Amino acid sequence: MSSTTVNPDEVAWFTAIADEWWDPNGKFRPLHKFNPTRLTFIRDQLCAHFGRDASEDLPLKGLKILDIGCGGGLISEPLCRMGADMTSIDAGDKNIKTAMVHAQANGLEIDYRCVYPEQLAEDGLQFDAIINLEVIEHVADINAFLAASCALVKPGGAMIGATLNRTVKCFAMAKVGAEYVLRWLPRGTHDFSKFVKPSEFADGLRKNGMDVKLLKGMTFNPFRDSWSLTDDLSVNYLLFATKS
Repeated sequence: MSSTTVNPDEVAWFTAIADEWWDPNGKFRPLHKFNPTRLTFIRDQLCAHFGRDASEDLPLKGLKILDIGCGGGLISEPLCRMGADMTSIDAGDKNIKTAMVHAQANGLEIDYRCVYPEQLAEDGLQFDAIINLEVIEHVADINAFLAASCALVKPGGAMIGATLNRTVKCFAMAKVGAEYVLRWLPRGTHDFSKFVKPSEFADGLRKNGMDVKLLKGMTFNPFRDSWSLTDDLSVNYLLFATKS
């Protein structure tokens, strides 16, 4: 890769609050709140693609999955419990240490590494599925990031991505509302200029040999204090893509 995907300022920002990853009422409370919805999407799409039964105790058993930008392991651990063979990477050393300690305390075997996706791609590693959740809006070079991520997908494999759409509504809700009004997130968590439109995400994947098969929005219901999958892509959205 001619350029790195790592943004040092972003890594330093998340590293500074790494100890709070597993506090459901701390700075990562929003992730804890919408994780069940994200995990349902991941499980169901991977099971459908790989011919698995989503109702089984270990529906992802034997699948090699890479979680890019894993943070403290909030997605890696549940996928491991579903039977996946997890490799989880993050650019922040403190994030990885936090994730390792928590996984060990819960008896989970997850291969945590403080490396960048382009480093794994250069080593020729490939996985059945790649998980890219809330990462692309924090990297220094989106094109390099997607090239590395797609290279890590085996032929016939899949990728699940999630990010924030670059819309006026998203700016009002995810930036101003979440950081300054409701204070769900610390100020400075997101840079609106780095939000990625679904068309841009899909085009970047297509240029690297992948096709987006499904796009779903995630919508918050304040009355139920819960998230659900919808067709509204204007703020948070998820995508499912495959490689031929």
